Amino acid sequence: MKQVVNTEQAPKAIGPYSQAIKANGFLFISGQLPADKDSGNIIDGGIEAQTQQSLENIKAILAAAGSSFDNVVKTTVYLKDMNDFAAMNGVYATYFTQACPARACLQVARLPKDAVVEIEVIAILVK
Repeated sequence: MKQVVNTEQAPKAIGPYSQAIKANGFLFISGQLPADKDSGNIIDGGIEAQTQQSLENIKAILAAAGSSFDNVVKTTVYLKDMNDFAAMNGVYATYFTQACPARACLQVARLPKDAVVEIEVIAILVK
């Protein structure tokens, strides 16, 4: 059984997908762009600002599902330019401070709306 998770505190999905899905004790959050929740537009700023916005969008979805960063077990970070890795990692480290999740980080040719970063996560749901 799966349950759709949506919140107005994060940008709406821009295609045929959900912000997140609860299933079998896990929460699967779709890749979050650094988009403003109200306009849906990518925020101004470089990799640090955009990484922070992506993670704030994830934080809002985690909260809507009754979870938090403490319960994240896996992340995938998509970067437009791997030269941004250190700067992204600096911001990322402020959200994940202990028992950090497993992670993959990939450089991709292009991201939706020409963002420089997109982040997806899997979290466990604790009762």
